[in-house]
Amino acid sequence: MSDDRRYRPPPERTLDDVTTEDSRYEAVRSRDARFDGVFFLGVTSTGIYCRPSCPAVTPRRENVRFHPTAASAQQAGFRACRRCRPDAVPGSPEWDTRADAVGRAMRMIADGVVDREGVAGLAARLGYSARQVQRQLTAELGAGPVALARAQRAHTARVLLQTTRLPVTDIVFAAGFSSVRQFNDTIRALHGTTPSGLRAARGGGPGAVVASSSEAEGASGIPLRLAFRGPFAAREALDFLARRAVPGVEEVLGTAPRRTYRRTLALVHGAGVLEADERTGATASGSHTWLDVRLKLTDLRDLTTAVQRVRRLFDLDADPDAVAARFDGDPVLGPATRAVPGLRSPGAADGHEAAVRAVLGQQVSVAAARTLAGRLVRAYGKPLPAPDGGLTHLFPEAGALASAPLTELGMPGSRKHTLRALDTAVADGTIDLGPGADRDGTGQRLRALPGIGPWTVAYVRMRALGDPDVFLPGDAGVRHGLAALGASPRDAERWRPWRSYAVHHLWNAASAKENA
Repeated sequence: MSDDRRYRPPPERTLDDVTTEDSRYEAVRSRDARFDGVFFLGVTSTGIYCRPSCPAVTPRRENVRFHPTAASAQQAGFRACRRCRPDAVPGSPEWDTRADAVGRAMRMIADGVVDREGVAGLAARLGYSARQVQRQLTAELGAGPVALARAQRAHTARVLLQTTRLPVTDIVFAAGFSSVRQFNDTIRALHGTTPSGLRAARGGGPGAVVASSSEAEGASGIPLRLAFRGPFAAREALDFLARRAVPGVEEVLGTAPRRTYRRTLALVHGAGVLEADERTGATASGSHTWLDVRLKLTDLRDLTTAVQRVRRLFDLDADPDAVAARFDGDPVLGPATRAVPGLRSPGAADGHEAAVRAVLGQQVSVAAARTLAGRLVRAYGKPLPAPDGGLTHLFPEAGALASAPLTELGMPGSRKHTLRALDTAVADGTIDLGPGADRDGTGQRLRALPGIGPWTVAYVRMRALGDPDVFLPGDAGVRHGLAALGASPRDAERWRPWRSYAVHHLWNAASAKENA
């Protein structure tokens, strides 16, 4: 990534600008990368589908068919373009903003719910019948939950085939396939070649990091390149995470601009360790940008879930150009946005962890909350089988904290009571903090707990649930940021629907004034 701060956002262009086929074709003609992942085009004359920014010759209008998802294009019989790799684009930012059943379903499918629990499990989590879920997704996305999950599995398999030397049998289950035969059939149908053909075609685009041997992968983790759109303020993202890094669970190594963020992950089938580099990559043309990460997993079946947690943590599916275009003319945030292009709103690797840390952070400084979280980890976290550098524990599970004495924290009894009430509600399923949770419903249930107020609910919505439109008027850092920029809380109304990003700009302004 170029860290060029002389950035001017492109003219504001949103999903509403590509609602007609003619407007989508214009985006294709201009190779507008802002819509990569928002829609796909199938070319009837070649039988392939592409992203809007594909560098190939623009197909004739009568030969183009538009699809809302890669799965829809695949359902229609199109194969993925080997030049632009449309299956590797960042997720549509629409799934971050939408809070309805379709948006929630897409976040859960991305997290691997269909692979683990089937369509029935997805429907139960949404509170609908399997038939209703199938109908809603097909109507809006051109594909049902099985096809959407299949497309995701195929993408994961392609990346692993072309970026690692993992044995094919390991890749089958890491990608979420139930059998080698299903894996082979899917690769042939969606990529028009065999798994060995895909592996032989490995190239230099996104995802092209190749480990020297399977033994190297076991030691250093599976190397992956996770795509994102627009500029990415990696320095600010690492700064944000470093200030809040919980000892034993997180650490940041090195010095800017070559730092590496590391943390443990509690996954479905075992533990994992994430490493993400501050320096990002791009092709010579700048058309592809990615975050280099490595994942060490106890069980390869957790790969899809781990990748999605990394994407949420670093907010990789965001549309920073849309945010910047919205703020560009604003007298308060315009200069801040141009000074720090691509500022993200980091999410969380685990929703429960984010909520616990929000309670620990009530009415104390960031440093104090970090210290309290470290004590909690040492007392109740599950140790890793062996320490990995400074990483020693997984963050404590809800069940372990629900009845814990919490004497190590040195907090008021009322705060401990709040923490136990939260963990009890998460442990028994009363509160869902997963990627597809109903944000409004979860917020209401959180507010019903003792000691949970507006700030805690808003912070959980922003970080644990990925809500892009959260404002924290009572937050000390936000108040200081508003004062530094000469603004007031009333200004936040014009920052919708991206107020979470406004909060991060205000925190940056407060920090800059404090360090001046």
